[in-house]
Amino acid sequence: MTSATLLHLDSGISPTGSVSRALTDRFATAWRARHGDTARLRYRDLAADPVPAVGAAYETLGRRTERKGPLPPEDVAALAENPDEAREWALSRPLIEELRAADTLLLGSPMYNLTVSSGLKAWIDRVSFPGAYVDPGTGERLLRDTRVVVVAVRGGGYGPGTPREHVDFQVPYLRAYFGNLGVTAEHLHVVTAELTRAADVPALNGLEPLAVESLAAAEAAVDELAAAL
Repeated sequence: MTSATLLHLDSGISPTGSVSRALTDRFATAWRARHGDTARLRYRDLAADPVPAVGAAYETLGRRTERKGPLPPEDVAALAENPDEAREWALSRPLIEELRAADTLLLGSPMYNLTVSSGLKAWIDRVSFPGAYVDPGTGERLLRDTRVVVVAVRGGGYGPGTPREHVDFQVPYLRAYFGNLGVTAEHLHVVTAELTRAADVPALNGLEPLAVESLAAAEAAVDELAAAL
């Protein structure tokens, strides 16, 4: 079996009792067992070790780079005109290269206020540098073969046919984002676990059986993906 690389990101703010962390750990454990000692795993906790928010110099450097077209990382560094721009690129480049090097991205994403966490959004903003995922020579999308597994956890119910489906700005956002980044639809997998707060939110009382069912389905989906990717 050829060597494979997994980039595992958790973004839940709760270090213990987190459903998203339990599910991503389940996937990562099975994935490593399947791929063996040759597999490479890179882990980031975006809540415990947050990515710095981008600043104005990031935008300035990005615009200058965009005018040049897709560039290799070393050429982007040469475009920095001041220490602030150099610092923004120094913070961004390792994260971008991690994503580019990954065969599979595993992302734990609990819903906060109808969307993704601030820690995940900071990572998204920083890795979304103009031209970073386009081959400078061929124009091909560098993430076209990257598999992405999004583990989306929600305290309530937002799935298709539910009354709150229209206010889900978590899963549709992540689908659109990774699609825009160049990840193909066939390689983007979303696993959802819903109603995780059915036991402690009065408005959700009585929905505990559905929560158990949703979690069991998510665990099964995670196991299936870990066995296939």
